[in-house]
Amino acid sequence: MKSRKGFTLVELMVVILIIGILAAVAVPLMRGRIDKAKWSEANASCGTIWSSVRAYIAEKGTDYAYTDIEGALSTPSICANLGFAAKDIEGTYFAQGDYVISGVDGSTTGPSCIIKVTSTKSGPAGTGTYTALTGAVTWAVSGGTGF
Repeated sequence: MKSRKGFTLVELMVVILIIGILAAVAVPLMRGRIDKAKWSEANASCGTIWSSVRAYIAEKGTDYAYTDIEGALSTPSICANLGFAAKDIEGTYFAQGDYVISGVDGSTTGPSCIIKVTSTKSGPAGTGTYTALTGAVTWAVSGGTGF
């Protein structure tokens, strides 16, 4: 009897089936990580915006209304007040107009504001909210995969 070398068709099909099962499990896990990486761009930009808002609050004082820095960052006057040029916060997944500042307060207990982000470019689904209240910062994503 001759010695056979190689794999049978059944053995090859079993290996392909196992690889298919592993891929079916791994792809959704990796997709979530991709969205988290995209949201990290927004989180970093929100930190930059928050730094500019704090500097503006320090410059104007606690008795100021701050309505001139609330709204979308696509507004030229808001960008100018915070010291940004037209494309400074433009990223790969988020446009400058995707960031909306609201609830700015410079009270003596500590400055605060809320920055909402919704991608209009090729970013992930959902809305990110960067909340800065009395020195504590939180980041959350609703309607999508976030942190």
